[in-house]
Amino acid sequence: MTAILGKVGAIVWKDVLAELRTKDIVLSVGVFAVLVIIVFNFAFQPGAQGIGAVAPGALWVAVVFAGVLGMNRAFVLEKERGTLPGLLLCPVPREAIFAGKMAASLLFMLLVEAAVVPLFGVFLGLPLFPPALVPIVLLATLGFAAAGTLFSAVAASSRSRELMLPILLLPVLVPVILSAVGASAAVFAGEPFGEYRTWVQVLIGFDVVYLVLSAWVFEYVVQE
Repeated sequence: MTAILGKVGAIVWKDVLAELRTKDIVLSVGVFAVLVIIVFNFAFQPGAQGIGAVAPGALWVAVVFAGVLGMNRAFVLEKERGTLPGLLLCPVPREAIFAGKMAASLLFMLLVEAAVVPLFGVFLGLPLFPPALVPIVLLATLGFAAAGTLFSAVAASSRSRELMLPILLLPVLVPVILSAVGASAAVFAGEPFGEYRTWVQVLIGFDVVYLVLSAWVFEYVVQE
């Protein structure tokens, strides 16, 4: 187990170093998410009545579409640089490669969300980052990263990968997005955990399903 975790960590570190050199994913995703939030800021009057009902949807629209943009780069960069065959030839289980790529994508998305969520609160006059929102963001992002990593590998071999990834990924993410929006709306409204417990349970359930199925299917995807 320790050896596998070390190999997963090496893949994550490789992706982190590549991102530190180019800053392609974090900068592009972060700028896109901020621009979407600015657009919503003009669409909704900050502090207006009922803003709490529409704000969670706007927040997750920004996160999801920015995340899709970032996921598109997860395997495309490997393919463009010709390093994907070498990665697949490494003497590690395919599940370890999947876990490493997923963990790196998860890390990048969480970094962007750590900056975007407070900005969203500032623009729309909402709490900057309610503590109860943290586990919701973590669970939703984990499910997004698990499914996104798998479909990014699928779309990387397609000529129209920029179009293919959202077409494949977004329908699969509907339960995660709906649950994240429902739970976030309850948090922004100041409701107790019992009121949105079901949404959190749905998030956990789909995270488990996406993690297990994606890790299992990944081996067959990269063999094609």
